[in-house]
Amino acid sequence: MRARPIGVLFVCTGNICRSPTAEGIFRKLVADAGMSEAIVADSAGTHDYHVGQPPDPRAQEAASQRGYDLSGLRARRVERADFERFDVVIAMDRGHLRALSRLAQPVAAGKMKLMMSYAKSFAQDDVPDPYYGGSQDFERVLDMLEDASRGLLDSLTRASRE
Repeated sequence: MRARPIGVLFVCTGNICRSPTAEGIFRKLVADAGMSEAIVADSAGTHDYHVGQPPDPRAQEAASQRGYDLSGLRARRVERADFERFDVVIAMDRGHLRALSRLAQPVAAGKMKLMMSYAKSFAQDDVPDPYYGGSQDFERVLDMLEDASRGLLDSLTRASRE
């Protein structure tokens, strides 16, 4: 048995749309599976544009309509120490993955993954940024992140049994 919970960090640009939405979805899936003691989640941004701010109100509203509470989350910037604290670092798009690769030590390369690599129903590599879009863009991001979050949880559950 693991001495500590599996740590998952979700990363987007400013940590106010995609990554906190992924964190909220994933935390609920983990809790619903009764695995909150075994898996913990957090989110961060590659940039410090919104540090200390709550998620975008549109992201919160769309998430709330599906039963996810993002209200307690606050934006922060990803830091080098995150690669030691977290077992998996999940990038929302390829640009974030490149930024994380520049920040991380080479030994952490195996920890970094694209969120959509866990999706079953979507073929895209990137979760699009809904920030400059409308409510339908936030809904689409929720659809993608729900699918990928289920795949991620399945992957971690399988790995923990091996």
